[in-house]
Amino acid sequence: MSKYDVIVLGSGPGGYVTAIRASQLGLKTAIVEKESLGGVCLNWGCIPTKALLKSAQVFEYLKHAEDYGLKVKDAEHDFDAVVKRSRNVADGMSKGVQFLMKKNKIDVIKGFGTLKTGKKVEVDGTVYSADHIIIATGARSRELPSLPQDGKKVIGYREAMTLPSQPKKMIVVGSGAIGVEFAYFYNSMGTEVTIVEYLPRIVPVEDEDVSKQLERSFKKSGIKIMTSSEVTKVDTSGKGVKATVKTKKGEEILEADLVLSAVGIKSNIENIGLENVGIAVDRDKILVNDYYQTNIPGYYAIGDVTPGQALAHVASAEGILCVEKIAGQHVEALDYGNIPGCTYCSPEIASVGLTEKQAKDQGIDIKVGKFPFSASGKASASGNKDGFVKVIFDAKYGEWLGCHMVGAGVTDMIAEAVLGRKLETTGHEVLKTVHPHPTMSEAVMEAVADAYDEVIHL
Repeated sequence: MSKYDVIVLGSGPGGYVTAIRASQLGLKTAIVEKESLGGVCLNWGCIPTKALLKSAQVFEYLKHAEDYGLKVKDAEHDFDAVVKRSRNVADGMSKGVQFLMKKNKIDVIKGFGTLKTGKKVEVDGTVYSADHIIIATGARSRELPSLPQDGKKVIGYREAMTLPSQPKKMIVVGSGAIGVEFAYFYNSMGTEVTIVEYLPRIVPVEDEDVSKQLERSFKKSGIKIMTSSEVTKVDTSGKGVKATVKTKKGEEILEADLVLSAVGIKSNIENIGLENVGIAVDRDKILVNDYYQTNIPGYYAIGDVTPGQALAHVASAEGILCVEKIAGQHVEALDYGNIPGCTYCSPEIASVGLTEKQAKDQGIDIKVGKFPFSASGKASASGNKDGFVKVIFDAKYGEWLGCHMVGAGVTDMIAEAVLGRKLETTGHEVLKTVHPHPTMSEAVMEAVADAYDEVIHL
C-alpha cells in the first residue's frame, strides 16, 4: 500500500494548487482525478467560457468596426470553430497542469477515489494511505425538480460549451454569473436569448445599481429579461421546448430550441465515502473549521464542497492555507468578507465587500461615490462607455467597505480594492494615490473623490 503525507481528492483549482503547495512544503503528495486534470474550472468552466466570451467580444468589434472608422465587409462567425478554439484553450491549460504535477513530483492517480477509515483512499480497487487527506471534489450544475436536464433540450453549463449547432432561440434560467455569461455569448453570436430570473433583479448578489446597469446594457443588445419569474414546467415532446413561466401577470409560454439551466451548483459529495468515515455534512456542504479540518482528524475539505463562496480563487486560497497549517506554518484564517467576485459578460462585473444596502442595513453611516465611464477619457476612446465604479466608505473612520464595478475590463481592476481593503486603506489614501491617465483605473480614484466631494471630472 502506497503511503503519502498528503492525498488530494480532486484536481480542480482547489485540488491541484493544494497539491503543488504541499509538495513545495516538502510533503510527499498524490492527487486523485477521475476525469481531466484541472477539474471543471480548466476544462468546463472558468477557462473555456472565457475563450468563448473573447470570441463573442471580437465578433462584436467586427460588427461595429465602422464605429472605429474601419470597414469590415460581411463579418461572419463559425460557431464550430469558436467552440473548437475554446476546447483547444482548455486542453492546453490541462496539459499545463500535467506539466506542473511532474515538475513538483506529485503522483497522479487516475480513477474515482473513495474515502476509507484510517486515513485511506481507495481508487478503483487500490488502497492508498496518507497522514492527511484533503477533499476537493468540487461541484456540478444543480438540477431543479421542475427543470430536469436531459443534456439535449434542457442543458447545463457543460453542454452549453459544446453544442453541435447554434440554437436560434434559447431560454436561460437563472441570472448569476453562469447565466449572464452564456446569455451574452449566445446573444452576441446571434441567438435570440431570454433570461428568466426568480428574484426581482438579475445578478441578484450584486449591488442594485450594478443590476440596473447590466439590465440596461443587456436590453440594449437585444436580450429579453423576465424577473420575478419562474419556470414551472418544460415540455420537450416537440421539436424544441415549451417553457411555462409563472410571472406576476400570470403564466406565459415561451418557445425555444433549448433551455439552459443556470440555477446554481450542487456539491460533489455523493459516493465518496463521507458516511464510511463519519465526516459531518450540513445542507450539501462538508463542515470544516477555519483551517479546513473536518470533524474527523486527518480529513480536510476545501472549495465548493465547503460552505464558503464557490469560486476558483477561493478554493485555491483555502487549499494553500490548509496545507500550510498542516506543515506547521503560522497562518491566518481567510477573510471571506474580502473575496472579489467577477462576472465576465459584457459589460463585465467585479465587486468586493459590502453593497450599499448591506452597509445601510448594518446601520453604518456611509459615504458613497460613483464615477460613470461615460466621463472617462479612456472609456470614450475605447468605445466602451457603459458602466461605472461605485465605492462605499465608513463616514467616521474612512474604512473602504465595498467597491462595485460594471464596465469593460473591470475584472482586471477590482484587485486594487481587494488589496486596499486588506491593507486597511482609507478613502483619503486612495484619493492621494496618483492613478495613471488615461486609464479605466482612474475611475476608482474619481469615485472615491466623488464620495468625499472632491471629484474633478463630473
